[in-house]
Amino acid sequence: MSTDTTIDAVVVGPGEGEAFWFFGCLVTVKASAATTGGRLAVLEHLAPLGAGSPLHVHHREDEWFHILEGELTVWVDGEVHVAPAGGFVFLPAGRPHTFLVSSDTARFLLVTGPGGFEEFVREAGVPAVRREIPPPAAEPPDVAAISALAATHGIDIVGPPGIPA
Repeated sequence: MSTDTTIDAVVVGPGEGEAFWFFGCLVTVKASAATTGGRLAVLEHLAPLGAGSPLHVHHREDEWFHILEGELTVWVDGEVHVAPAGGFVFLPAGRPHTFLVSSDTARFLLVTGPGGFEEFVREAGVPAVRREIPPPAAEPPDVAAISALAATHGIDIVGPPGIPA
């Protein structure tokens, strides 16, 4: 049990937090490394069918998902798992993984420990113009640029988006 009294409590209401459009999702930063003394980051996602991440590996942080609405399909270590609303997925650092939204939409919490992943979201995303799923991208992402930026945050992009066959 922590006895550190130098960190303030974090209380963020519905609709509050920095909002970004990131990989086709609305991502709202609810807690960050800056607000939790580096311990964790909490990012709420609202995402459409088919949105997800490229196949990647986090070298710095563990990652976990709590699905609030909808459904995610997660691939980790060659296994596919379906996580419906109320489901939970823990992905330890160093494991290649990807996910995609397998329902019309999904809302989920992505938590990383330690915090810091939100900095990648800030740099790779754009501030959300509205708190809704972003319009489809006009052009495909620059994979080389995203991979280089991810590497500066301890993340290796090792494959394309989608569930590997």
